[in-house]
Amino acid sequence: MDSAQLETFAAVVREGSFDAAARALNLTPSAVSQRIKALEQSAGQVLVRRAKPCQATEAGEPLLRLAGQLALLEREALDTARGGRDTGWTRAAIVVNADSLATWFLPALAALPPEPRLLFDVHSDDQEYTADLLRSGTVMAAVTSQHVPVQGCRVQRLGTMHYVAAAAPRTRAAWFAAGVTAQTLAAAPMLVLNRKDQLQHRFLRTVARRPLEPPIHYIPAVSAFNEAIRLGLGWGMVPERFCAEDLATGRLEPLLPGHRVSVPLYWQHWRLESAVLAALTEAVRAAAATALD
Repeated sequence: MDSAQLETFAAVVREGSFDAAARALNLTPSAVSQRIKALEQSAGQVLVRRAKPCQATEAGEPLLRLAGQLALLEREALDTARGGRDTGWTRAAIVVNADSLATWFLPALAALPPEPRLLFDVHSDDQEYTADLLRSGTVMAAVTSQHVPVQGCRVQRLGTMHYVAAAAPRTRAAWFAAGVTAQTLAAAPMLVLNRKDQLQHRFLRTVARRPLEPPIHYIPAVSAFNEAIRLGLGWGMVPERFCAEDLATGRLEPLLPGHRVSVPLYWQHWRLESAVLAALTEAVRAAAATALD
């Protein structure tokens, strides 16, 4: 595979269009188009879905992953060839579930050593879906609930994040005075982070033993989600260790004391002998060791 063509292919997918990729690479749009066409002819497959934004096709996903891996290894080889002299920044694309990103993950990035110099491209998705970006080649590493390694990746367990169903005292008094039952859960407003978030529904199935369809507020940011619970918009699942103060002071109350939903988390990354991935893995595991059970 031609490395320039692979680099251009990765830029088209990363930037979302041929024109944006041309600006990022200091090329003309025509040159970008010619490189993509040549790569597709070499592969015998359509590799780019010409949409807004452009996306890799299923046939293009392995080449997108290869492009990222080659870029990382080339940069590290160049650093070594130059005797460790600074060759600039290395971009590290990672995907993390929203609760980890809002709580324990950023300290892991801050704890990394100054060399190699990294620029982070952090994506956020539900832990059930983060491995999809790793599979597509969009990212080099993921915090995920998927324990089966993606092809070409290593997996290591990080720990478990426990969640409790919680509500403000006035919400609990208004909707659960008769107890936490299938009937009261079906009537009480429920908060959900986004339409991929199934934690609240897991709790409902545990308690009611059947599907329920309560009224739902969608609050698509963790800090706003937690604040909406405190303000009494409804109940929701919150990370137990990170809402301990609110529970201790009575600002939040558990719906079912002692009951929690547990989510095991794993670290998956490309199977490469890379200084960047080694440093990133060490920092993430150290942060998880103090923040997760």
